[in-house]
Amino acid sequence: MSHRNASRRTLLTATAVAATALAAPSDAHAAGSGDRGRDRKLRELISRMSLEEKVGQLFVMHVYGHSATEPDQADIDANLKELGVRTAAEAVAKYHLGGIIYFGWAHNTRAPHQIADLSNGIQRAALTPHAPEQSPTARIPLLISTDQEHGAVARVGIPATLLPGAMALGAAGSQSLARKAARIGGTELRALGIRQNYAPVADVNVNPANPVIAVRSFGSDPEAVADLVAAQVKGYQGADIASTSKHFPGHGDTKDDSHSKLPYIHHTREQWETLDAPPFRAAVEAGIDSIMTAHIVVPALDPAEDPATLSRPILTGILREELGYDGVVVTDSLGMQGVRTKYGDDRVPVLALKAGVDQLLNPPKPEIAWNAVLQAVRGGELTEARLDESILRILRLKAKLDLFSDPYVTSRGVDRAVGTRAHLAAADRIADETTTLLLNEGGLLPLSRRTRPKVLVVGADPASPSGTTGPPTTVLGRELTDLGFSPTVLPTGTAPSAAKIAEAVAAAAGKDAVLVGTYNVGAGSAQIALVEALVATGVPVVAVAIRNPYDVARLPSVGASLAAYCWTDVELRAAVRVIAGRVEPQGKLPVPVQRADDPAQVLYPVGYGLTY
Repeated sequence: MSHRNASRRTLLTATAVAATALAAPSDAHAAGSGDRGRDRKLRELISRMSLEEKVGQLFVMHVYGHSATEPDQADIDANLKELGVRTAAEAVAKYHLGGIIYFGWAHNTRAPHQIADLSNGIQRAALTPHAPEQSPTARIPLLISTDQEHGAVARVGIPATLLPGAMALGAAGSQSLARKAARIGGTELRALGIRQNYAPVADVNVNPANPVIAVRSFGSDPEAVADLVAAQVKGYQGADIASTSKHFPGHGDTKDDSHSKLPYIHHTREQWETLDAPPFRAAVEAGIDSIMTAHIVVPALDPAEDPATLSRPILTGILREELGYDGVVVTDSLGMQGVRTKYGDDRVPVLALKAGVDQLLNPPKPEIAWNAVLQAVRGGELTEARLDESILRILRLKAKLDLFSDPYVTSRGVDRAVGTRAHLAAADRIADETTTLLLNEGGLLPLSRRTRPKVLVVGADPASPSGTTGPPTTVLGRELTDLGFSPTVLPTGTAPSAAKIAEAVAAAAGKDAVLVGTYNVGAGSAQIALVEALVATGVPVVAVAIRNPYDVARLPSVGASLAAYCWTDVELRAAVRVIAGRVEPQGKLPVPVQRADDPAQVLYPVGYGLTY
């Protein structure tokens, strides 16, 4: 049943019993986050929960489908296979879930009103009695979450407002812009019923070869990253959603991807304190609601070489005791190989709780994980008191977010907040301060000196993130057209063939310039051959790095080079405005670019960026 047109009064009435039963924790919260009366009420609630209900509160799972009760048949089949239930509503009832995470690939995030309806359906499933004898204790609102970092990682797409990602904001170097971007993003998530965002990334990206963080980081300077992390925490939480800094204790200096293997970071304790810790300290000082763990090994922090997610010395010893953090700790996805390398899927959730975790995110085998925690308590490996500690933190957060008293969202709220003209305009203004001009031989840019310049647009078209309306070459061509250029678009891919390179060379004839979108150019990349062949035509070549900013080190022969930091529409539009001379390039490198032939030498330092 759709609640798109239901009023707030109607929605609240639908769960009057649950709202009445849980009003005390919410009212207690009104007295302040540290109020003893609130905690007493929450502890009373916890004391009335069954063991199964307590275990469920610790889990945050994904569920397939655009609807809580009427998903498509393919999603029903996927739910039956992975969860043993048909729908999100059934998953909530079976596992007594504390939270659900949304993904595009799980078909949760098709459109704004659909997402809001899904959120309402999930909350209704949690708050409506499933049987006449069910006690109010079981009816606790869920904390719905997602990864909306913006830039390369965004689960909610257009027509929601997509903002520049972390490294682009690092190039802008403005705490006020970072805070504003988070406030806009958080406001839209809240209108959709998503109340916990797994952002901002607090990792300091000091390794150019990092395959998993890179542009998801604000940069390589710990203090600059710390300032921007704190700003975004305040922005998100100012929008009344929970912010989550990640990935503790710091995933910025690794050459391995924890999705597929277990990375090692060989920083000394002193290096960790200097490089990795500052952004997390800043997040804690800013009042961060939740912190996500990393599936990485840091031997200097835990000689047992357990993944940080399962490490008591790291999570309890350092995060809780040394940094003084008493908020919610959530694991990174337990389906990632990094946390599954050393222990089985039945041991991982138990060990994570013993280490100090509160929320267990996205286990690959939910029933095994859920039962493993249940049996660990029944067998004495975990105490019920240990579960109560985590549940209290989770319920405190739900109370802080007013989920007990106001769990639903409305159609009117979606229309007023999501993808508004004001938000979209603000996103463009923020992006205008991020594009970084690294090379401009002979004043090639801007390209606005001729009437309707003819431009060939070639380059990579990687899989589109949620913030795109088409492949990067298409978006670049469209924006050039809107600004009075005459573009020809020829996608050549991330590994152009000799035939495709020849086609691009032929298409360059008679053009005023060639615009090449490059994507993570490595040694021996066919993208280098493409650029060199185009330079050899004598037509001026402008390269735009549409992900990592390091491409310029391998493309020294181009006439101009810019870093856009991602291939979402908002960042590509900003790059074209710079190329066309509609705005001045203002971004400054937040990471150093080393020479390709001698990484010990810095080609472009942090803070470098040309202007017109």
